[in-house]
Amino acid sequence: MADTTAEQQQMVAGVRFHKVGKLYHFGYDEFQDLQAGDYVIVETVRGRQMGQVMGFTAAPDNERGYKQILRMATPRDLLLKQEWERKQPKALEVCREEADNIGEYENVKFIAAEYNYDGSLLTIHLNAEDKVDTSKLHRALTAIFKTKIELRQVGPRDVAKLLGGYGACGELRCCSTFLTDFSPISIKMAKVQGISLNPSDITGMCGRLRCCLVYEYEQYVEARKQLPKRNKRVGTPFGEAKVIDVHPLQDAVTVYHEEEGRKLVKREDLIPLDELRALAKKAQEPCTVHGDGPCECGAKPGKNTER
Repeated sequence: MADTTAEQQQMVAGVRFHKVGKLYHFGYDEFQDLQAGDYVIVETVRGRQMGQVMGFTAAPDNERGYKQILRMATPRDLLLKQEWERKQPKALEVCREEADNIGEYENVKFIAAEYNYDGSLLTIHLNAEDKVDTSKLHRALTAIFKTKIELRQVGPRDVAKLLGGYGACGELRCCSTFLTDFSPISIKMAKVQGISLNPSDITGMCGRLRCCLVYEYEQYVEARKQLPKRNKRVGTPFGEAKVIDVHPLQDAVTVYHEEEGRKLVKREDLIPLDELRALAKKAQEPCTVHGDGPCECGAKPGKNTER
């Protein structure tokens, strides 16, 4: 019965429209020979688009019906796509010139121009601190290009993704190589990982908190749960000490002892403070056999032993 249910579950294809972008799912009932890597034509809210099939997955039961793939992309479609991509730099240049002529977009940065595969849609990506009225520019560009124009205002992270380049770590930016979505990032993530809060250490090239702050955050949170917090007093092999630093990935803490100074102590060597104090108190009590003198007999206090 379970096998029958699995066979009846709808499968959908994950389609990506940009090299680094989100996956959108479409049905492929009429294309059972479809394979990962194939290019297809689909209908989206922005009109017909060409995308690449990245893989297949079972559709969640609670999802509504998916749009179907219209057709497979032909060699002509792929050539058209290349031809319109070559025209994108010129389109961006014309857009900037028209913005200068209108004279109302001094604080706007025009980042990139993108045609869809057949040139029926031209999208201009722009960035500004405040919302921009692009109606005049839209009319001017529509008259020049004779095609559908979309002026899309994007944020700083999207700008970095579109422009590409290298990050502060010296590697290609995560957003333009493998990140398909931006996760919420907070200053708390840097604090938990013990990263300096100096802006140059936690800010990316986009001027926002670095995306990589989220990568190891959960591991640090889990590791810290097993370790004492800073300023807490703990028991150690050399006595009671104060925690002055925590090292989650080492599973250890740095403590300060009045006689030993700074010491690195692994978690398995830490002793609960109440247990340490109980042992210290017990060690100070006299032996029930030999009195106050040196003794290693192991007799317990409170039990009188006659000899």
